[in-house]
Amino acid sequence: MTSHLAKDPNHPVSTDDRLEALQRDAFGYFVHESNSANGLVLDKTLPGAPASIAAVGFALASYPVGVERLWMTRADATRRTLAVLRFFWLSPQGTEPDATGYKGFYYHFLDMATGRRAGNCELSTIDTAFLLAGMLTAASYFDQDCTDELEIRSLADALYRRADWPWAQNGGATVTHGWKPESGFLKYRWEGYDEALIVYLLGLGSPTHPLPMESYLAWCSTYEWKNIYGHEFIFGSSLFVHQYSHMWIDFRGIQDAYMRNKGIDYFENSRRATYIQQQYAIQNPHAYVGYGQHVWGLTASDGPGPKVRQVRGVKRRFYDYVARGVPYGPDDGTIAPWAVVASLPFAPEIVLPTMQHFKDAYPQIMGKYCFKCSFNLTYPENSQGKPGWSSLYHFGINLGPVVVMCENYRTGMLWRLMRQCPYLVTGLRRAGFGNGWL
Repeated sequence: MTSHLAKDPNHPVSTDDRLEALQRDAFGYFVHESNSANGLVLDKTLPGAPASIAAVGFALASYPVGVERLWMTRADATRRTLAVLRFFWLSPQGTEPDATGYKGFYYHFLDMATGRRAGNCELSTIDTAFLLAGMLTAASYFDQDCTDELEIRSLADALYRRADWPWAQNGGATVTHGWKPESGFLKYRWEGYDEALIVYLLGLGSPTHPLPMESYLAWCSTYEWKNIYGHEFIFGSSLFVHQYSHMWIDFRGIQDAYMRNKGIDYFENSRRATYIQQQYAIQNPHAYVGYGQHVWGLTASDGPGPKVRQVRGVKRRFYDYVARGVPYGPDDGTIAPWAVVASLPFAPEIVLPTMQHFKDAYPQIMGKYCFKCSFNLTYPENSQGKPGWSSLYHFGINLGPVVVMCENYRTGMLWRLMRQCPYLVTGLRRAGFGNGWL
């Protein structure tokens, strides 16, 4: 599946060719790191890792891209998609601790072989939303009048309708992060601007168990409007919170009441967040190695810690997997190239040069499936003969945004597909969105 383009001075590689190669390498993860029997996708390339239901959702959103770009046949994409949908429809839903899900929601991590809950993880509302969004993408794309594609549409519809969104509120206005059979609902709720925009929109659009409109208003009431480096925006420190919902929803020109009041839309908000990330790296307040105009991108990612090390006379604390962010941290010098790529639709003028710089200056961060998860040039170690650290693993939830957001930049394909999803359109309208393509 690798498609790294050879350098030929007589045939310079175009930007489109570079993106094609990057996308295709990222797409390879969903081909090779999945269980063909049930369609589950590995969370990461660590031996023995469980499946991630979010990665499955990203795979379902990526397969149509693979078909259109001729990396996969429609028949293969149909087979893989049906394997996922049949598995989730038939998998056990209940309160037993090793079920696959409950109330139409699913556990964050599942055993790759059995599909049962892995470890002590939570029934996750956000990861279920990503999974359902992938299923609805499949329902929109596979529109032919044949048995298999009719089944895809039927199963995706039934799975979406099964989710009991009001249950996930647990008596409150906003939606909880999740639930465990041993201890009940988690204490955290989706409040403050974050990646959960898609949770509320899918919940509002449900024809069977919809969220009340007050739930969305309660969520918006927890936003923080800030001015950072001269950019006013709804604050979110990690890049991924400005990207994940945008994989499926074209927010250009559509606004809810909050955004109408501010005079922008969520797409513009993400563009500003991208520029703030670059400006933070240019200012580099903690003097990390490499940060600058073409080395930026803080998000939830793998890291070299948890460790404390002396680096050039300065005590530095390094983290493992954590949601890094700007400008208030945490920040330990770890950059996530995939998160830069996922901002491509918002700010190509700064993303494309940064992507090229990563590839040219730091070949050690290129892996089997395009960029490795993350790297840290400050960490006192040599990685493959180069200074610093780079992650050993690829993660499905990093590579899905590479495939999908590159495609949205190049053709807008996923956005067009999801404009045809009646549930998402209903959710947007119930949330008060108007203007633009709505």
